Amino acid sequence: MSRIRLVATICLIAMCAVSVRGATTQADDPAANTPIEHLIVLMQENHTFDNYFGYYPGANGIPPGTCMPVDPFDSGNTECIEPFRLGTTDVELDDPDHSSETHSIQFNGGNMDGFVYALNLRNQDGRLAMGYYDEEDLPYYWNIADEYVLFDNFFSSVHGGSFENHVYWVAASTGMKEGVDLQESLAETPTIFDRLQERGISWKFYVQNYEPELNYRTAHLYPANRASQVTWVPLLNFDRFLDDPALSSNIVHLDEYYADLINGTLPSVAFMVPSGPSEHPPSSVISGQRFVKALIQALMQSDYWEKSAFSWAYDDWGGWYDHVPPPQVDDDGYGFRVPALLVSAYAKRGYVDNTVLDYTSYLKFIEDNWDLEPLTERDAQANSIINAFDFSQPPRAAEFLPFERLTQEAKAEPDRRVIYILYGAMIIASGGLFALTMVVGSRRARRSAGVREELL
Repeated sequence: MSRIRLVATICLIAMCAVSVRGATTQADDPAANTPIEHLIVLMQENHTFDNYFGYYPGANGIPPGTCMPVDPFDSGNTECIEPFRLGTTDVELDDPDHSSETHSIQFNGGNMDGFVYALNLRNQDGRLAMGYYDEEDLPYYWNIADEYVLFDNFFSSVHGGSFENHVYWVAASTGMKEGVDLQESLAETPTIFDRLQERGISWKFYVQNYEPELNYRTAHLYPANRASQVTWVPLLNFDRFLDDPALSSNIVHLDEYYADLINGTLPSVAFMVPSGPSEHPPSSVISGQRFVKALIQALMQSDYWEKSAFSWAYDDWGGWYDHVPPPQVDDDGYGFRVPALLVSAYAKRGYVDNTVLDYTSYLKFIEDNWDLEPLTERDAQANSIINAFDFSQPPRAAEFLPFERLTQEAKAEPDRRVIYILYGAMIIASGGLFALTMVVGSRRARRSAGVREELL
């Protein structure tokens, strides 16, 4: 049998399999105002745009001739540090300090010249701030940028670190009031999930390695690395999201994402956070890419592909260099730029979106898409991510992208899409095998994943 006939046969089998389990929007959900009926947003950790995409073609990356002064406050000291690819010098990879104080020194009133100096003050190797990754380190992300949308003016919402930015992500504010206990303040702070719940719009907060008993009340009983769940999942600091089963039942283990894709129960709005593969320095950027790839390809293999958008960003700058002074929209922010990308059947192809955005831009899109009231002045005034989409064109077919960096010749290779179609059809036709692969993580699934990486 010829390869084309074989692909056609398998695709026919796959179509039959799809018809049995067809995905639907939650039955009672109000209709969306765009073709995007499902928005999925992942939050990774601690990188700047220049740290990941400083040399991506066509983006607002590291300016030529950049050299960061070692001491911007000493005019007689001309020593400076040029950007360098991490792993190519004697600078050891570490977790750069990213406190509010470090942010202030690095920002230096908008001069953006205190990056090395601030880390030196913390007894770290200040040169580390100027390290960056490139397409050899981030092949999958750069391939995604080639085919979908890369945001190059996406800022963190707050000058500070992870917790405040995660709260902004769900509430368009820090949730903090001067002189008021945090939990008391959060009791009066609405979140996007309160708005969705009130309108009967389905939502979930997926958490990798979720421990339901771990929240702000019990965090002191856990080791620090596990207690961080309370930071990454800001809802675990709100009493109502702990005590009201109608709300708490929507905070679930990440395994449910894969099950929901298979069972046709994906919510209209889904937020998600990782546990291990968060890319928080000095953890592996390779494991983070594999994690994100699995999430995206599961969506592509499902019936939700043509009516969904998957986006991810990073929760703060992590102490790394970025050259763009963030607009100071209020006392909280913006903070420095962070990487952010979007994948969708309606995403503009190979588009670098220059729109000024922050985490509340996701909230703005949700509010506009489902007719919800803004939470605060911040999301009311924010730009939406709507510019990343082209709804004038029909949805494009899902296409797996490899983990290896695509050359221009490889992008034009005609057989690559046949491999994607063949593999996708086999996975869909196998039905339960996909669920076993993604949820149970059996030894056979790991071998299959290895074969997949060889194919792609």
